[in-house]
Amino acid sequence: MAEDSPPIVTKLDGAIAIIRFNRPTQRNPLSISTLNDLESTLLELTLREDVKVLIFTGTEDVFASGANIRELAQLHSISAVQFSQLGQRVFQRIADARQLTIAAINGYCMGGAMDLALACDVRVASIDAIFAHPGAWLGIITGWGGTQRLPRIIQKGRALEWFVTGRRITSAEALEVGLVSSASDCPLDNAIAMARESS
Repeated sequence: MAEDSPPIVTKLDGAIAIIRFNRPTQRNPLSISTLNDLESTLLELTLREDVKVLIFTGTEDVFASGANIRELAQLHSISAVQFSQLGQRVFQRIADARQLTIAAINGYCMGGAMDLALACDVRVASIDAIFAHPGAWLGIITGWGGTQRLPRIIQKGRALEWFVTGRRITSAEALEVGLVSSASDCPLDNAIAMARESS
């Protein structure tokens, strides 16, 4: 896929909007440009009465990889706050959406991508999905709401352990602790079926 391809693409299927992260060669980073595009897309879709469900998914074997580390390295005290606020604003828009929101996690779901998934009403995963919040390895912690949302979804002590160790979580463990509601070969198909039942 071309490096200059749009960071996200949106497909409408009746009352369902499928929002796909679209730069697999870069591991679908949630860069500033991606977040800005996502915010614009959400501003439009959340106002549409004909759209009942928003599904977020990735491309190939990556859901999304979180913040772009090269961009993080360039931030200073003011731009870092602005970047954190951008992610918080976009993910809160997902959390507040009147539509049903589903994360169809098709592979690696890392860092800020996990924060995005946590902002959704429902999370479904592929059987080989991998989750992690690896900020501890870099000496940072997410600023996009994951530290608040994860303990509300799974047991508090387990959430803290995930944050402080940064270890990788399989879809089987994610299913066991209730982070995801199902694990299947094709989470997007699963999410679409769920969306059609609800809309």
